[in-house]
Amino acid sequence: MKLSLSMYSCVRAVQAGRLDLMGFVDYAAAQGVAGVELLDMFWRDARREIPAVKARIAAAGMDVAVYSISNNFIQPNASARAQELSDLKRGVDIALELGTDIMRVFSGNAREGVSQAQGMDWILEGLSAGAAYAESQGVTLALENHGKFAGRSDQVRDIIDAVASPALRVNLDTGNFLPVGQDPTEAARRLADMVVLAHLKDMRRATGDETSHVFADPDGQLLTGCVIGAGLVDLPAIRAVMEDADYAGWWSLEYEGAEEPLSVGVPRSLAAARKILG
Repeated sequence: MKLSLSMYSCVRAVQAGRLDLMGFVDYAAAQGVAGVELLDMFWRDARREIPAVKARIAAAGMDVAVYSISNNFIQPNASARAQELSDLKRGVDIALELGTDIMRVFSGNAREGVSQAQGMDWILEGLSAGAAYAESQGVTLALENHGKFAGRSDQVRDIIDAVASPALRVNLDTGNFLPVGQDPTEAARRLADMVVLAHLKDMRRATGDETSHVFADPDGQLLTGCVIGAGLVDLPAIRAVMEDADYAGWWSLEYEGAEEPLSVGVPRSLAAARKILG
């Protein structure tokens, strides 16, 4: 099993000015992971930074497991959707520059006044064009189960079936099924044959005084991120499901808990992940 660390796991440290891109690479190397997940949101100037970041990763003996973008095709304005597609294509080019052929994508965020049918039309339009470009470049888009349009396994599968491209597959986020009321293990079983990337994430019930990074499930129960293995996700069961499906791709830790990430959340999560993955 290949273990990667997503820079999003350290987002609180980045926001506090304690960590930048190069610092993250050094931190990940010190944690002993084999790969890193880089995200578009952390570039200051991608064109100028890519060569140095790529060299630092290689010098540390790591790989870029996946490049992740945060596209959103739920845009009523046609020019805004065109820009999202342009950004996706640029992301494919950056992924290749970084040495990975996997790029994580989203569908779109729910928006007031936009129906499910209309939103889905825009998502399919954007992902179809994006997948066509990705396929031409030898890159696979990994659609994350995320949000209202693609949060459940059936929604993810319906989108991929409708796009009908070998360049659009699944990023299985183990934690994101809980906020949409789906059992993560069952969801993994339904998507296992399409997975090209897995996010290791766990969630627990939030306490009444927690207000930051809290999600409500369909029953109104509040959830929040936590150290891997300390929450509601049965990660050993999901690992078994993926092993049965002969999954040999990356498992990328995406820690989203309230604990301090650099000294507590990430190290404890990585230790638990190594036990789970074996």
